[in-house]
Amino acid sequence: MQARIHSVETCGTLDGPGLRYIIFMQGCLLRCQFCHNPDTWKMSDGRLVELDELITDIESYMPFYKASNGGVTVSGGEPLLQIKSLIYLFKALKKKGIHTAIDTSGGCFPSSPAFIEQLDELMTVTDLVLLDLKQIKTDKHKNLTGMTNTHILEFATYLARKKVPVWIRHVLVPGISDIDEDLHELGQFIETLDNVEKIDVLPYHKLGVYKWEALGYEYPLEGVEPPEEDRVQNAQEILTSYIK
Repeated sequence: MQARIHSVETCGTLDGPGLRYIIFMQGCLLRCQFCHNPDTWKMSDGRLVELDELITDIESYMPFYKASNGGVTVSGGEPLLQIKSLIYLFKALKKKGIHTAIDTSGGCFPSSPAFIEQLDELMTVTDLVLLDLKQIKTDKHKNLTGMTNTHILEFATYLARKKVPVWIRHVLVPGISDIDEDLHELGQFIETLDNVEKIDVLPYHKLGVYKWEALGYEYPLEGVEPPEEDRVQNAQEILTSYIK
């Protein structure tokens, strides 16, 4: 079984508990204005890898992951676009007792009954989902990402039904997603979910701007600066207050 990936990070510390082997998958349906990995968008880019070779590489770092209660996180891009590869990978990892996590926007849910069947199978070997909820208001979400959020909110509800542990991630962009009214509305949605363990507010940054320029893309948030620390703390407090 193969997968098309962008890159790997062997000792990540920001994408799940403990030290983690992070696999950045190739391909994404969203076009987020703040994306710091626009080079993962095109499914035809990246490189094909044999998953068995990837698993062997992961095993070489096992002592670090075991000692830190870490594991493997599959990110992107949008990993669910390669769901068959994820199922194969996670089944192999679970046999080895490795913690598994998916960092996703839920951007390709819902789909055909066949996809939902595959998703059900994947969730049986998934320990944690890092779910990116970028904007609660549909029109603002479409402007920010190129797509509405209806199917993404449905995916969040699906995960709650399946009782899959979730960490919510929210990128805080001044003037776009850093609006108290919108944060409270997002919090009210989060309150309907009983599987949310944690909220991570991620301050918008400009570290990926050079990639946009290298790819010949016009950066849409030109002039937008990262949020002040008090605004990050404000968003964290608002959203966390809604966790059940």
